[in-house]
Order: sequence, then C-alpha cells, then structure tokens
Amino acid sequence: MKLYYSPGACSQSPHIVLREAGIAFEMEKVDLDSKMTETNVDFRTINPNGYVPALVLDDGQILTEGPAIIQYLADQAPQSKLAPSPGTFERVRLQEWLNFVSTEMHKGMGGLFNKKMPAEWRSVVMDTLAVRLDYLSRHLEDHPFLMGGGFTVVDAYLFVVLGWGKWVEVDIGHWPVLVSYCDRIAARPAVQTALAAEG
Repeated sequence: MKLYYSPGACSQSPHIVLREAGIAFEMEKVDLDSKMTETNVDFRTINPNGYVPALVLDDGQILTEGPAIIQYLADQAPQSKLAPSPGTFERVRLQEWLNFVSTEMHKGMGGLFNKKMPAEWRSVVMDTLAVRLDYLSRHLEDHPFLMGGGFTVVDAYLFVVLGWGKWVEVDIGHWPVLVSYCDRIAARPAVQTALAAEG
C-alpha cells in the first residue's frame, strides 16, 4: 500500500491508523499548493480532486476520502480492534461519529484555514464549533475515547482535526477534557511514530 499525504493534513489519520494496525505501507508526500508529489508526479492523476489522503492498494485500486480509508484499514487488521465488526450496530455508531467529525468538525475547522473567509462568516463558524466542542467535551467526560473504553479510527481522525486548532485560533484549552483526550492519544506509540515521520 502507498499513502499519499501532506504533513498535518487530514491524511494524518490514515497514517496513524496504518501504524496502529501494523500494516506495511509506503508514504509519498504531496505539495497541496503545486499538486505535485515528492517524486514529481501530478497528484491529480492519482486523485482528480487534488487533495489528500489517497491510498493506493496492492492491486492498484485507489481509495480516497479519509473516513472510507480508515474503515477499510481497520477491517484489514480486525485483531487491532480499531473498528467494530461490519454489520454490527456498534459499527453504525462508529460511522455516526465519523460523520460528525467529518461534517461538523473537519469542515468547520478546515474552513478556517481559508484566509479569504469574511470576518462575519468566521464568527459564525467559530460559534458553531464552540457548540460542537461543548458536545464532545460532555461526551468525553464519561468516556476515555469516542466509542467508549478503546481507541478506534474515529479517535485518530478527531485527534488530527482538534490539532488544527492551534493554527486557526481555536483554543481547545477552554475544554480541559479535550486537552486530556488529545494528550492521551498523542502519547500512543503509533501516534508518536506517525507524527515524527511527518515532521
């Protein structure tokens, strides 16, 4: 497998999951401005949308979209318990959380990187994110991880998105539960290895 990534982008969650699952893989960095990979390939020939992540499977198929990729990876290593079994209600709960992180957190937080965002809209986004962060904080008061007692792929995803806060002026320090949650995930050996590999 080969993961196309950009340091600190949402491709970091499949990177973490690959390492948590113990799956052998290669990495290739993408410059998101030029859309060129580090081996001078136009990334749009791999993912026409031009954004990471993209995962090239051993048979040549290409997966894009982080939530799909991380579920696929978890299913390749069921012993890692990174996702409940397909077809179970718990898997639907995982998908529910993945949709929440993708649509309510990633889109809001990611949009704040846009320097052209009008101040009025930025204020609306910040207010909405504060409500979502309140919700996450209340949930995580009683759960060490989003799905309960064990780390799953959705925790890798949320960890990455919450980490963007320092770059877009969203201070999660206002939510000590979320700070503790991020610290818990950051301490995991696979996460440490992924962060070091991305620099």
